[in-house]
Amino acid sequence: MGLLFWMFTFLRLISLPLVVLFLLAFPSQALPLSPGDRVQVIISEGAEFAGSYVINNDGALEFPYLGPVPIAGLEPEEAVQKISTALVSGNYFQKNFLKVNLQVLAWAPIQVKVQGAVFEPGRVLINPRPETGESKEDNLLPGDANHERYLAAALQAAGGVRPDADIKHVRLLRGSTEKTIDLSGMVTGEPADDMPLIAQDLIIIPSTGSLQPYLARPTEITPPGIKIFVSNLTVPASSNSSSAVAGNTVGISLAYGSRLSQAVLASNCAGGTQSINASRYATLVRTDRLTGVTKNLDRPIEDILRNSTDASNPLLFSGDGVACYDSTATNFRDLFQTIAEIINPLGLLYGFIKNR
Repeated sequence: MGLLFWMFTFLRLISLPLVVLFLLAFPSQALPLSPGDRVQVIISEGAEFAGSYVINNDGALEFPYLGPVPIAGLEPEEAVQKISTALVSGNYFQKNFLKVNLQVLAWAPIQVKVQGAVFEPGRVLINPRPETGESKEDNLLPGDANHERYLAAALQAAGGVRPDADIKHVRLLRGSTEKTIDLSGMVTGEPADDMPLIAQDLIIIPSTGSLQPYLARPTEITPPGIKIFVSNLTVPASSNSSSAVAGNTVGISLAYGSRLSQAVLASNCAGGTQSINASRYATLVRTDRLTGVTKNLDRPIEDILRNSTDASNPLLFSGDGVACYDSTATNFRDLFQTIAEIINPLGLLYGFIKNR
């Protein structure tokens, strides 16, 4: 009994510090307010100040008599404190008799900037309003969560992170403040700090300078899939449609992380008579999005399928093109067939003239 008593006492003594440390290490991630958000302000005995407001482009609520109160970047509870302080400082209320409540009625679309190792860097819009049909705000109740104004959503809107991204040192710049965020948990499945965003945030994804294959798969922050263009006019197939590549003008879809071998198989470039088709080869055509330079990579199909390495079987990215070419044996066969098609009519013509 004595041992159990001392163990229970010890646990009670350390429980409070542990809770405090946990809260410090994992602070709440409430969604901060941003320009365009629509809120309902309720003030006891203050009907002239209460009502529905939209946070203006400067990040403030414009109250009658009181003037603008900047609240962008604050969580709703912090905004309540800011409004209360402004009302008391303006001598409109006494502190002990003032009660203020703020409810978010609609979370606005926001624009943020994404730079660095993403596929489509630039300004992106997250939490967009639907163009047609019932708005998702129509049935929004105060307290409804919004999962589209977070860091992961912004990276997806920017095309996803590239395989060379340094996701352990993502930089988030908000005004004069900067925070470094580790997003590796979004790839490994461990806890990750998915930060809520406000308008005009700047996100910078550093590059490691080297390809990391573990990032080339669908995750919360990488592309879900890719679309590539393929062409297969090899014999015995005589057209893309007969090679099961119909609709090539719009490309074919593959899972992100697919390699050249998947494109070869998807476009019917492999298989058939081994002695005739084994020496076929495929050409990968890739255009650099930043420089506009187009590069070609030729690889024998047998090497792609049987000796797969990063060099012989590279990863595919959206916009890549893959073309298949016939084997040497097929080329010689077609050459002799063409010569025969030329000689036969000449022979028939010669025989016709000779017989006359």
